[in-house]
Amino acid sequence: MEKLVLISSVLFFTGFASAQKYSSKTGSVTFEASVPLFEDVYAKDDNNIVVLNTDNGEMASVSAVKNFHFKTKLMEEHFNESYAETAKYPKATFKGKIVNFDKTKLTASPQKYTIQGTLNFHGVDRAVSSAASVYSKDGKVYVNGKFIAKPADFNVTIPKMVMKKVAENVNVEYNYTLTKQ
Repeated sequence: MEKLVLISSVLFFTGFASAQKYSSKTGSVTFEASVPLFEDVYAKDDNNIVVLNTDNGEMASVSAVKNFHFKTKLMEEHFNESYAETAKYPKATFKGKIVNFDKTKLTASPQKYTIQGTLNFHGVDRAVSSAASVYSKDGKVYVNGKFIAKPADFNVTIPKMVMKKVAENVNVEYNYTLTKQ
């Protein structure tokens, strides 16, 4: 399975081969779908692969969905088997662009940008727009942002017996520290 993700990642990022790029194999992505009075629905992946083309602001990322880890193993098992169906849909991808990105204007002070693109999760492509903070320090580029996703938009079915325990809006946050390649 890991070979499949690695091969897919190489093919996914080939369009970035000749550009000035920054990348990371340890990007952090979290999602939270908790509802008050119930157990926290929170997961984190610290192995998100991301590439940023600083010539034009294009970026792409890929995550092995099974890399999202929960506080409890049972919740993680249900997520992988019933909701995300990781055996059938092993990865989540994003391909998009930082709107109005200009690498010459990067400073150590975070600047607000919008990142727009297509998120593929559970075999479904959806347009997403994200508020992000981008800055450069010590030769690295930092990209942090968040957006909201709805399980229903990605054909994820929440069983009726737990429907009230999982939020309709899932808060997704990402935190990348990218180094020059």
